[in-house]
Amino acid sequence: MPHFVMDCSANILESHSEEFVVEQIFLVANATGLFDEHDIKVRLNPFKKYSVGNKREDFIHVFASIMQGRTTEQKALLSKQIVSKLADLFPNVRNIAMNISDFDKASYCNRTML
Repeated sequence: MPHFVMDCSANILESHSEEFVVEQIFLVANATGLFDEHDIKVRLNPFKKYSVGNKREDFIHVFASIMQGRTTEQKALLSKQIVSKLADLFPNVRNIAMNISDFDKASYCNRTML
């Protein structure tokens, strides 16, 4: 944890490799100081078939899931920094967004907690 999952139109990856984009999201998330770098997980899902406003327009959307406890301001800054980085990397993609969801500590479990 945290998890950053980027959905995007597949053809945007012609300008940057998947590995590079994953690394850039990691670097921005790590630079915030909100997370232990060894806990940051980034995944990328390119889509060949999609619709944006009933049109075939390129898109990027990052879904972040983080443990509860960060302030609204911290989460807003994290979103802004990642969206800004992606806008710099993909200046021709008009549809770039991100949202953050909190994990509930009481119901979270991973293997090390067993």
